Order: sequence, then C-alpha cells, then structure tokens
Amino acid sequence: MPIQILMPALSPTMSEGNLARWLKNEGDTVKSGEVLAEIETDKATMEFEAAEDGVLGRILVPGGTAGVKVNQPIALLLEEGEDAASLETHPAPGAAGGGQGGGPTSVSEAGVVPGGKAPALRLGPHPNPPPAAAGEGGSARVFASPLARRIARDAGLDLAGLFGSGPHGRIVKADVEAAVAAPRPAAAPVAAAPAAAPKPAPAAVNPFEPAFEAIPNSSMRKVIARRLTEAKATIPHFYLSIDCELDALLKVRAELNGRSDAYKLSVNDFVVRAVALALKKVPAANASWGEEAIKRYTDIDISVAVATPNGLITPIVHHADRKGLAEISTEMKALAGKARDGKLKPEEFQGGGFTISNLGMYGVKDFAAIINPPQGCILAVGAGEQRPVVKAGALAVATVMTCTLSVDHRVVDGAVGAEFLAAFKKLVEDPLAMLL
Repeated sequence: MPIQILMPALSPTMSEGNLARWLKNEGDTVKSGEVLAEIETDKATMEFEAAEDGVLGRILVPGGTAGVKVNQPIALLLEEGEDAASLETHPAPGAAGGGQGGGPTSVSEAGVVPGGKAPALRLGPHPNPPPAAAGEGGSARVFASPLARRIARDAGLDLAGLFGSGPHGRIVKADVEAAVAAPRPAAAPVAAAPAAAPKPAPAAVNPFEPAFEAIPNSSMRKVIARRLTEAKATIPHFYLSIDCELDALLKVRAELNGRSDAYKLSVNDFVVRAVALALKKVPAANASWGEEAIKRYTDIDISVAVATPNGLITPIVHHADRKGLAEISTEMKALAGKARDGKLKPEEFQGGGFTISNLGMYGVKDFAAIINPPQGCILAVGAGEQRPVVKAGALAVATVMTCTLSVDHRVVDGAVGAEFLAAFKKLVEDPLAMLL
C-alpha cells in the first residue's frame, strides 16, 4: 500500500502548520535526500526531504494551504514497483486536485500509517520563509534552494530568468552568485500596470513620527516576540554578575592554536566547556520549572545563541561535558554555519538545558539576557577588556570579562546561582583544569 506522508509536529507547541509549496509534482521520481516540500511552523520554515526512494503518487494537500493539522496525511508515496492503481483506495483531495478533503483531520484518525510504515520524510529547517504561492500567479514555478532565494532576494534579483545548475535544473547558490556578479543591462521603461496600486501604510497616530518602512514580521520573528514577552512577564528573573580574568586562558588558547591547523579555538569554545564542567559540579543549575516538579537534567546539553538574518536561534552542543575543546570548536562552527544557512535539523536547536549568549565579539561590556524557556538559566558573556585590578595589594592591569547569569528564581536560588558562577570563574581563570 502507498506510504502516507503525514504533517509532523516539528515543535512542542505546534498543532498545525502551513504547507507553503511542493517541490515535487505527482508522478515525479523521488530519491532519498531530495527535498519534497517546504512547511511553515510556529518556529521556522522547514524543508521536507525524502527518507527513501519512490514515486510521489498523490498530493493530498496542495501548496499554499494554511492550517494543516499535525498528523494529517499530506501526500502518498509509491514504493518501487508499486502500481499506481493502489492509489484508488485513497480518494483524491477534490475534483481538480485542490482542497484538503479525503484526509483525516484529527491526530487520532491520522496517527496510523498503512502497513505500519513511518512517514517517508526527513527534516531540515531554515528560517527564511519562501515566497507565497499566491504571489506566483499563473507563471511557472521557480525551483531554487532556500539559500539561493535568500541571496537573490537580498540582491533584488529575479530568479525567473536564471538557469539552474542543480539537480533537475534547480537554482542553487552558485547560480545566483554568478548572476549577481554579472553586469546587468539598464532596465527598460515599464508601462503602467493595470493592477490596483498597493495599499498605503496606515497613517501614523503621531503626525510627527518620522517616515518609516513597514517590514512584515516573519513567522520566526512572531514566535521570538511571543516567547520573549511570555518569558519576561511570567518568569521571576534575578541577575548575578561576576568578573573573570582571561590572561591565562588567552595564553593557553594561543599555545593550543599554534600546535595544529586542524582547529581554531575561540574564547567562546572555552566558555562552553567551562559552563559544561561547572554544571557538572553544580547540577542544580541545570534545571527547568514544572508545576508539579522541577526537572533536573542529567544530560548537559548547552544551547548557544546564534544571530541569523531572521532572528536568534539556539543550536545545541549535546553532552558538552563529554567533549574536548577541539570537538566543541568544530561542532559550534558547523552548527553556526547551518543556522545562518537555514539547515539546522529540529533536534539540533530544540531542547537544551542551559543557554549561553555571547555579545563580547561586538564589544559589549556586559548585559543581562532574557531566559530561554523552559530553561532555568542563561549566561550573558561580555567582551574581554583590559581593566585595572588589585593584586596582592598593588594596582595591576588584567584582561577581564564580565558574565551575568539570568536566573529563574522558581528553579534556582541565589546561593545555587552564586555557586555555579564561582565554579565557572575558577575554570576560566585556570584553563588547564578544562584540559584534564
């Protein structure tokens, strides 16, 4: 029997999503790893990839459909050698292939896959919403990777005129970069379009407000706004700051980086390692609030805030206490690159027990971060800078970094937060202890 492809729950809060568009047509051969569709969730826009070979037999939910329930069948995949006649047992979504009819709409109805087979999908999220299907009019669809679309959008380039060098003519990053670098002819005068003029922005309430450009909020930006508002309004934050001297750490970092070209350690790599080992010493800080019980995590999974064009996302270094500096460095570079390119998988950014937000590379001296729920703590890391310090009763100069721990007082008491920061400071100022 055909394999049902179901609408998945891509985040703990997701009950429905928007099927933005299909990248395969009915009857197309599907190879494992090829992208089938793009789906908008409450956190980001996700790419669906085929997990096995087959033929896309029938699309049950067309592109551009909003409010598709979790576990609702969205398509049928025929396995190799399977007759298309088997599709007849599954009614089409509508006379013209539109709408959502024919598929169950509740989790209980859609939870069983014929033959006991799992949905033939893998996931790879990206935070860049694709162009809406309704905006494409009657023109042919343009097949392009999400990264290629983002580069083209930033450069003001129309993808419709490009030739794709990717699989099946798909436009990829290299195609767009080549087009951007090529000289462009002067644009010809365009006749007035018969379509209605765009609606003007609503008049400002304040007549003295300066001119502005209205930038629509992406799904990701809306979720960030909602979560941070809820966090600040419902979590009783308190803050603890500590100064850490970095001179010994910077010396060890330079020595280690000089030993091999296989890695390039950053101060943040040492911070991740120090946080992981400090949480091992003070496990009460590795926790989250629950109405019935506090969850104290036995795994040390550290989220690290990464800036992307659409907002912050927090990829996770799993089991950070079991990884050395070189492994943490390599993993963080890969995760940060995937975050900026929109290639993180859900398991790479959902979860985590403790977050680090480092703005030191921007020269920020110190700041207090908002807790990333449901976690109980977030560490804000400032820039290392030379400051006067007193050592053995005499004035000296040292490279000092201020770190501020934001704490959920329901989960972590002041003494526990202070104990964690003391353990963290000791590791930072004695970096050789992190190598043992």
